[in-house]
Amino acid sequence: MTDIVGLRGVVFDFDGVILESLDIKARAFVALFSEWPEHEKEIVRLHLDNAGVSRFDKFAWIYRDILRKPLPDGGLERLGDEFSQLVLDEIMRCEFVRGAPELLERLAGHYELFVASATPEEEIREIVRGRGLDRFFAAVYGSPATKTEILRRIVDERGLSPAELLFVGDALSDYQGARSVGLAFVGRMPAAGGVEFPAEGVVATVADLAELDARWAEIVSVAAPR
Repeated sequence: MTDIVGLRGVVFDFDGVILESLDIKARAFVALFSEWPEHEKEIVRLHLDNAGVSRFDKFAWIYRDILRKPLPDGGLERLGDEFSQLVLDEIMRCEFVRGAPELLERLAGHYELFVASATPEEEIREIVRGRGLDRFFAAVYGSPATKTEILRRIVDERGLSPAELLFVGDALSDYQGARSVGLAFVGRMPAAGGVEFPAEGVVATVADLAELDARWAEIVSVAAPR
């Protein structure tokens, strides 16, 4: 792998970027709110339209905007616990995004790598360890911090400038976080369809991490020119 002058770190979202886990979480939202089957499509749409946002925010929005009911006392914590129980086993077994392990293996010797996820921080760290990926990452971050807050934390804690970092994500919240902190952004857009990212600030879009690997020198030379 060729080192690109100026780039020192790469930040990855997790669900839909490293693991093909988005469908698992969509099914979990359906299961959690199965008492209201008439709202299933709206709930899944809210989940998908707010990819990269904390599940706890989504729970609150579902009650407020779709069910139009007050959250029961302790409702967020209960829903969070049930959600984790529904998804954890499947996430430990689901497929990697094509090319993810190989790309991480190649990048780890050249750059500091980070995870910035909307999954609760202790849970995403458990998943990263359970999938045998912790050796690749300098640090793993999750909610309740937003993507913007996580990226600022990486910049501050690691002594890096935004210009020295590249963020790989698959959601508008990822793109918005990168733009707000000043990072170059690569969007994952699977062949089956995904988010349509604005042109401004997007270095490239890729179908998977195998494509990012194949185009690495081209993409990063644009993100961090010599």
